[in-house]
Amino acid sequence: MPVELRLIPCLADNYAVLLRDTVTEATAVIDVPEAAPVLAALEHEGWDLTHIFVTHHHTDHIAGVLALKERYGAHVTGPKAERDTIPGLDTAVVDGDPVAVGSLVGRVLETPGHTKGHVVFLFEEERLLFSGDTLFVMGCGRPFECDPPVLWESLLRLRALPDDIAVYCGHEYTLSNARFAVSVDPDNEALAARLKEVEALRAAGEPTLPTTIGAEKATNPFMRADDPELAARIGLPDAEPGAVFTELRSLKNSFRG
Repeated sequence: MPVELRLIPCLADNYAVLLRDTVTEATAVIDVPEAAPVLAALEHEGWDLTHIFVTHHHTDHIAGVLALKERYGAHVTGPKAERDTIPGLDTAVVDGDPVAVGSLVGRVLETPGHTKGHVVFLFEEERLLFSGDTLFVMGCGRPFECDPPVLWESLLRLRALPDDIAVYCGHEYTLSNARFAVSVDPDNEALAARLKEVEALRAAGEPTLPTTIGAEKATNPFMRADDPELAARIGLPDAEPGAVFTELRSLKNSFRG
């Protein structure tokens, strides 16, 4: 595939991702928690930034946007529903809109929940999803601006994608997420094995990204709120999936592990 990726740690636990089309040399960054690490990565690679994609308006995803736009003249794309809160926005997108980085063509999926206007960027041919704070490795974002069932519906959209789609999310929350997942799904052998892998990666200072849609379907409790066995385990047998998801999110909010 004519694509290169660079995962860039930012702040305490954020990630930015560089997406480069090797055919045209167009280069995008997905979210900019801070400018300096992204700039350092671009200069190290000798790449010029042409595009900035923003998943949502939270400061830890947009703080470096203007600095990079000023430095490179990069085109900024983000959700139309949050156009007034994203600095330097050039193109406001809605569900289904195409996005391109040179010859790489993706599309926008609206995934409200964490924020009302949150979007993700899907590049189907390249098997890549940039999920922001909607879907994490074995977790999901907090539903700050919507009721929890809204976020559940967004996760269902992502769960319907092919299993081999690689997922790059906005934070390194994986170890805590995995420990919580085991606490509510202790008999899941795939999850137990994955926790060991994550512990080894983090002990070595390595990132846990990317994940895949298939891996999340198998080990992420937030993707399985319609699983009767999981619902029963948290004391909600026969409950609607939205209610199960709401309880899971509440339990995670108070989890210390």
